[in-house]
Amino acid sequence: MFTTSRGISLILALAISALVVAFLSLMDGAGLLLLLVAWGVSFSSSYLLISFMLEFLIFKEIGDIYSLLEKIQRKDLSEISEKGRKGSISPLRKINKVINSYAIARQKEIDTLQKNAEFRREFIADISHELKTPIFATQGYIHTLLDGAIDDKQVRMRFLKRAAKSLDSLDVLVQDLLTLNQMESGVIKFNFSEFDLKELVEEVMEELEHKASKREIHIKFDFEEGKTYLTKGDRQKIYRVCQNLIFNAMKYNHNGGEVHVLLKAHKNTIQVDITDDGPGIPPEDLKRIFERFYRVEKSRNKKEGGTGLGLAIVKHILEGHKSKISVSSTVGKGSIFSFSLPLVKIDTPEDKLKGITL
Repeated sequence: MFTTSRGISLILALAISALVVAFLSLMDGAGLLLLLVAWGVSFSSSYLLISFMLEFLIFKEIGDIYSLLEKIQRKDLSEISEKGRKGSISPLRKINKVINSYAIARQKEIDTLQKNAEFRREFIADISHELKTPIFATQGYIHTLLDGAIDDKQVRMRFLKRAAKSLDSLDVLVQDLLTLNQMESGVIKFNFSEFDLKELVEEVMEELEHKASKREIHIKFDFEEGKTYLTKGDRQKIYRVCQNLIFNAMKYNHNGGEVHVLLKAHKNTIQVDITDDGPGIPPEDLKRIFERFYRVEKSRNKKEGGTGLGLAIVKHILEGHKSKISVSSTVGKGSIFSFSLPLVKIDTPEDKLKGITL
């Protein structure tokens, strides 16, 4: 009983009221009634004040600290809140806040470790699946040849070509993995220079023209005549960004569809919009399409080819240019991928004249 806040308050209140009565009893004219009243007032007021101070300013804070320590010991930090009690004036509040901050930091660390562990598991599963397909295909062709099919010239050439194609796919996958890893680790440096973004897009369209004609896909390129689209960046890497986005817009489109590329010059930036009228991307997949190996079910599956790393590489290239890729999509209507690059302004003769002061 005497270790609780009420027990301690009772002892201290009795001591204080006894001292008050003893002091008043030394005074002349202090009657029994006055001493009883003084004892009652001093006891009740002392008890209430001491009890409040111990219960709400000390014991409650100690209880909260103990509760936090118990959660840390049990590694149950899910219910810890970052908001402290701002009204508390207890001297133990600082200790409580420090322990609370430590617990929150531990919770964030645990969450990060769990996410990283989950990412590693998914990555290992994905890379195993991606490597397995070309390796097993190549093994199948070679073992078939070794089992006797090598004597048939037509079968031999056909199987060797298929094995070579599988190995080429494996090489592309490994190269993309190396590129992505080097970008994430900062090993790959960006070589910035000024170049015409309109000419670059035209080069990409010319390269992909043959593949587009096979599926009767029309690529439409819109830009404002008379405007310059000079930008500054790594031309080779921006070429890869445009190549990947336009190729994806073709690959995940329907036969006879349209891909619309739009260049729009703003005051300080050039915006690039690449639109397709394909099946679109469900809302739940939009946030994950830039992850490694992530493919949207049905509309963007393995049979369409590719390594599943293209959009992840695009994201890192644009981040290296202080830009970012954005996407909006409507299921059944298509998708729009957009990014921006800085606009390099060219001084015209009129601008130069304006700078001359007479």
